Amino acid sequence: MNRASLKRSRILHMALMGTSDPSRETEASQEKPFVLRALQIALVVSLYWVTSISMVFLNKYLLDSPSLRLDTPIFVTFYQCLVTALLCKGLSTLAACCPGAVDFPTLRLDLRVARSVLPLSVVFIGMITFNNLCLKYVGVAFYNVGRSLTTVFNVLLSYLLLKQTTSFYALLTCSIIIGGFWLGVDQEGAEGTLSWMGTIFGVLASLCVSLNAIYTKKVLPAVDDSIWRLTFYNNVNACVLFLPLLLLLGELRALCDFPQLGSAHFWVVMTLGGLFGFAIGYVTGLQIKFTSPLTHNVSGTAKACAQTVLAVLYYEETKSFLWWMSNMMVLGGSSAYTWVRGREMKKVQEEPIPKEDEKSNVEV
Repeated sequence: MNRASLKRSRILHMALMGTSDPSRETEASQEKPFVLRALQIALVVSLYWVTSISMVFLNKYLLDSPSLRLDTPIFVTFYQCLVTALLCKGLSTLAACCPGAVDFPTLRLDLRVARSVLPLSVVFIGMITFNNLCLKYVGVAFYNVGRSLTTVFNVLLSYLLLKQTTSFYALLTCSIIIGGFWLGVDQEGAEGTLSWMGTIFGVLASLCVSLNAIYTKKVLPAVDDSIWRLTFYNNVNACVLFLPLLLLLGELRALCDFPQLGSAHFWVVMTLGGLFGFAIGYVTGLQIKFTSPLTHNVSGTAKACAQTVLAVLYYEETKSFLWWMSNMMVLGGSSAYTWVRGREMKKVQEEPIPKEDEKSNVEV
């Protein structure tokens, strides 16, 4: 009983902290030549960067382009979920027809499993919807700052749900992130480009990202610990739950009045957005597989920095020194948190485990 409780607590803690089983991170790391492994890591990280940055810029075009003028953020999100669900089912069918050619699990829609995944799907819907709504109302350059509180929510939820205290140095890095967030909000306001609506959506997106990690760990056993099955059920549930929202918010009516509804260019771009949405899950898992969860966090922080610089250059924006300082505080705080957590995890791994007879003597 105590062991089961401890295992659940450890799984939830790993979900909140963004870490995984350390014994698997270095598995087979010495089996390949250094040059080959370094090349593989470089290609995987580059693929992650290109996919992630391209998806953000493409979604910004779909959600807030003056030339497109499509004011249906829920429909854009719904369509991306639909494309992902269809791709999962298509790859599953292909794997069944061509065994060995495609490595993909068999997918069959089971309503019982779909109900088990439903709580996660609600959080998943909140995460992707608030992400897109944040991107709609804020610029790409401010997007990372607007949704930078995920780490802070991780620490907060770990305390509320696990009563897990956080070290002083980790809390210090969180305070740097919060300071950078508020400075960024202040500087956006000073430049007259602040959207409070977009900022609120960014905070809600950060909260949902943390909750999504928790519920993912809890729901995975219902889909045989298969990330692809979970992706399939999540997106199928999301498509069903989005339908009443499209009706209630009047987006179907707005879509019918959209002048480019019959344009092939519009549907190609929409489908491409769905493809990137599907691909980001794959390349994220690939990057974690070839590196580690902590390295993935560092790569994500560096990618966010590059994305911000690209956005400022692409949209020909001029930013103040304090605005850049806010970004550096957010990115620096996130990197520092990753480093601190990495050192703490390494220290825990190196601590000797007491033997059973020693435990008994201590307990007596």
